[in-house]
Amino acid sequence: MTAPPQRRDKTMTPEEVVGRLSSGMTIGIGGWGSRRKPMALVRALLRSSVTDLTVISYGGPDVGLLAAAGRIRRLVTAFVTLDSIPLEPHYRAARQRGVFALTEIDEAMFMWGLHAAANRLPFLPVRAGLGSDVMRVNPGLRTVTSPYEDGEEFVAAPALRMDAALVHLNRADRLGNGQYLGPDPYFDDLFCEAADAAYVSCERLVETRELTEDGRPLSTLLVQRHAVTGVVETPGADGGERADAAEGVDGGGPHGPRHHGLRPGGGPDRGSAECGGAGDTDPGGGGGDLDGPAPGPDTGRPGGPVLPDRRLRTPLGRRPHLCPTDA
Repeated sequence: MTAPPQRRDKTMTPEEVVGRLSSGMTIGIGGWGSRRKPMALVRALLRSSVTDLTVISYGGPDVGLLAAAGRIRRLVTAFVTLDSIPLEPHYRAARQRGVFALTEIDEAMFMWGLHAAANRLPFLPVRAGLGSDVMRVNPGLRTVTSPYEDGEEFVAAPALRMDAALVHLNRADRLGNGQYLGPDPYFDDLFCEAADAAYVSCERLVETRELTEDGRPLSTLLVQRHAVTGVVETPGADGGERADAAEGVDGGGPHGPRHHGLRPGGGPDRGSAECGGAGDTDPGGGGGDLDGPAPGPDTGRPGGPVLPDRRLRTPLGRRPHLCPTDA
C-alpha cells in the first residue's frame, strides 16, 4: 500500500525569506495602497543589505520605506498612496529628485500585466492607455492590431514577471494556503503566480481545516500552496485579522476599492484599517525619471484610486481552492 505524500511545512522567519533575496532582483509586493501590505517582510528587507531592486507594486508605505532607504532602482506602479494622503510623501520627494527610474502605467494595464505573467504570456492586449499620456511617458509600450475582421488596435500590456513576490493575508496554513477575511481580495494571488518564488506573511497560522470550518466561502482561499514558497506568521504586524473578522470592513473607507460582491466578514464599510493598513503606514520615498505629473486614473475624490472590477478576471476561469495534493 502506497503511503500518502508528505505535505511540506513551509513556515519561515522574515529573516529566512530575505535571505533568499538578492540585490538586483525584481520584487513584487501585494496589497493595495496602504492596505494589507507585508510590512514585516518589508522591514526585514530594510534590515538587510539587499538593494538595487526593481519593485512592482500598487504602492503604499512599502514603496515609501524602500525608496527612502535607497533600495529601489526602478519602480513599476499605477500609484503610490496612503489613501487619506493621496501621494505618499517620501515617494513624492524622491520622485521630484529623480532618485530612481519610474514606469507608471494605468491600473488596468498593471492588472493585465499580472495576468500575463501569471499565465506565462509575454503580454495581453488591453484598451486601457489608448489616447492617454501613458503611451507618451512610456515610449517602450507597443500596440498590436487584432488579426480578425475588426482590426482594432490595442495596447500590448507587458507581462510583469518577478523573481519573488511578498504578500500578506489574514490567515494561512503551514502548507501555503492563504485566506483573506476582508471584503477585497486585491491581486495577491496574481502576484504569487507571476513570481518565481512567493512568500506569504499572515496574521495567524491555522490548521488547514480551520480555513473552511467556520463557514467562510472557498473563494476566500485566495492563495494556493502550489504558488507559495514560504509562510511567515507576523501577528499584529499589519493591523489585521481582528478588524476584518469582527466588522468586515475595508481599509479604504467609502472611497476605497470596489467590492467584488463577496463580504465574508459582514458589516458596513467604516474606514477601519484592513490587514496591512493604518498600523504600518510609515512614510517612505519614491522617485522617477519622467518629467511632469504622472498620468493615470483618478477618482477625483479623497481616499485613493478605485480597484478595477474583479469580474474582469472571469474569462480566465480560475477558482480558488485547496489543492488536494502537495505542490
